[in-house]
Amino acid sequence: MAKRVLITDDALFMRVTLKNILTKGGYEIAGEACNGKESVELYQQTHPDLVTMDITMPEMDGISACREIKKHDPNANIIMCTAMGQKNMVMEAVAAGAKDFIVKPFQPEKVIEAVQKLIG
Repeated sequence: MAKRVLITDDALFMRVTLKNILTKGGYEIAGEACNGKESVELYQQTHPDLVTMDITMPEMDGISACREIKKHDPNANIIMCTAMGQKNMVMEAVAAGAKDFIVKPFQPEKVIEAVQKLIG
């Protein structure tokens, strides 16, 4: 059975890009969220193997969403998606429980490598 990934990003283009990379890599998309609040709700409904989480989003940012998901599931696998130059936010995200991060613009091999490292 394919491992399931929940994609969270406020930009549709980024969600589509990640969906294409992950499905080509053999992963199933458990759902897509456009903000942190939606991501937390979808996580509880779909119980994915991994979440890709944008840091900067409306309504609830990725770091807050990461903390919220980890509260409900301490074993959650979350990879933060960050733009260059967000080093402080990445450190904060890791402190909040994120297990890895990938940098935009996404390089397919880096995305797959990060996902494989966490869920095979």
